[in-house]
Formats: sequence, C-alpha cells, structure tokens
Amino acid sequence: MEVHRMLWIKALHIVFVTAWFAGLFYLPRIFVNLALETEPHARERLLFMAHKLYKFMTLLALAALAFGLWLWLGFGIGSGAGWLHAKLALVVVLIGYHHGCSVLLKKFTEDRNTRSHVWYRWFNEVPVVVLLIVVILAVVKPF
Repeated sequence: MEVHRMLWIKALHIVFVTAWFAGLFYLPRIFVNLALETEPHARERLLFMAHKLYKFMTLLALAALAFGLWLWLGFGIGSGAGWLHAKLALVVVLIGYHHGCSVLLKKFTEDRNTRSHVWYRWFNEVPVVVLLIVVILAVVKPF
C-alpha cells in the first residue's frame, strides 16, 4: 500500500513539474513578443497574459515542490544520493529563474525593459537545459 501511495505522489509530482515547465517555457516567449511590440493595445494584452500565466505557474511550482518534498522527506527517495543533491541544486536554480521572471515582468509592466528580444530568446533556453539535466539525473542517477 505504501508503494502504491508513493507512486501516486510521484505521478502528481511529474504532472505539476511538467505544467510548471510549460509556464517557464512560455512566459519568456511572451517577453520576446513584449520586447518587440510597439502597439499599446497589443502590449497591454501581452502583459495581461504574462501576469495571469505567472500567477498560475507559481501555483504549479508550489504543488511540484510540495510533491517533490513529500517524495524526498516522506518516502526517502534519493536520500543521501549525489544525484538528488545535484537535482535539488538545479531546483534552486529554477526557483531563482522563476523569481527572475517576476522581476522582468515587473520591468515590462513599469515600461523599464532594457533588454532586446534576442536576449529573451537566449533567456528562454535556460529551463530547457535545466530540464534536460534534471531528467537525466532523476532517471539515470549517474552518481
């Protein structure tokens, strides 16, 4: 029964991580468009979308983190393993990236953005690289 419950928690963790990453991938794409946009109505619509998305992806992140903590602390998954320490370090990086998105969104809202659409295109690649490494760590468990 305990293994069955752990599998449900793991499944929910994967679902919420996936949903959180969808936001981490899409919000910077909105930033790319905001950096290019000159028409005020379109800019306001993009800002509205970005704010809604940020709020929702924050809830998704909290759920993903809660289920991940439950797996680690409640079931001992990865306890003492090097791969988990590396994964947790990358989770901290993702939380920082998530927060960085809020800082950038605030700058767009206040019309203080100084970065180009090209910068945002590169910024958009960070969660892709982190996801690749996290999946390899969690599945392959190289150390």
